[in-house]
Amino acid sequence: MKAYVFPGQGAQFIGMGKDLYESSPLAKEMFEKANQILGFNITEIMFEGTDEQLKETKVTQPAIFLHSVILANVLGEEFQPKMTAGHSLGEFSALVAAKAMSFEDGLRLVSARAQAMQKACEAEPSTMAAILGLEDNVVEEICASIDGVVVPANYNCPGQLVISGSVDAVKLACEKLTEAGAKRALLLQVGGAFHSPLMEPARQSLAAAIAETEIVTPICPVYQNVVAKGVTDANEIKENLIAQLTAPVKWTQTMNQMLADGCTEVVEVGPGKVLQGLFKKVDRQLACSSAEL
Repeated sequence: MKAYVFPGQGAQFIGMGKDLYESSPLAKEMFEKANQILGFNITEIMFEGTDEQLKETKVTQPAIFLHSVILANVLGEEFQPKMTAGHSLGEFSALVAAKAMSFEDGLRLVSARAQAMQKACEAEPSTMAAILGLEDNVVEEICASIDGVVVPANYNCPGQLVISGSVDAVKLACEKLTEAGAKRALLLQVGGAFHSPLMEPARQSLAAAIAETEIVTPICPVYQNVVAKGVTDANEIKENLIAQLTAPVKWTQTMNQMLADGCTEVVEVGPGKVLQGLFKKVDRQLACSSAEL
């Protein structure tokens, strides 16, 4: 059973999507429409901008979404998913690719999400850190023992968990996790504490936008970050999307559930190969590839 998966923030690179734009009339049309919807020339930044421009959350998130969703569209009849999933931001790409919402609505939501997250990041100094080589429960217990906001944010694969919260609490957690035997506790260069309670203002802002967006039954189950299982009910999809901003990304659990539900092949749609690498950590024998024109 073939699963299509969609990357999140961090997979971006200058030049992303340019080959699509130049080789496919459909892709060109969708990119031009995106420029109109966003009100700025995102294609110019994606194709020929600077790393600094592309790193801005309000640019990064729509850019990765566009690369992923337009590629899925260009695949045409070849794109026949039995299940989809996306890591954090990638969940929006997965939902649009599975026809749970329109390209235009998906892009508007991603743009609103990016701006709301940027605003929340600016309101309070916060950060994230990657913790390598510890069991999830050890990380959870140490985070819970610390005064201040620090929580597990991304369960990426066994032995790799990202924590998120206020700067002081995350730094203290890194010290304690290193003492507990973590191979690495590495502060990440991110705008703020994604998937933590500090994103509550962004969650409230996005909830209003999601409530007004039409979401319908997808063509296949979409495995959502918050529940780590396949979802087809439109109302449940909305609830999970809203909860996602302050809840952890349960990617390890999602991968395990997809495999348990019969996934035999994974195709990554969008920039980079991060998600293929994570699946390989769970099942070395799994057939993994990148979607190509």
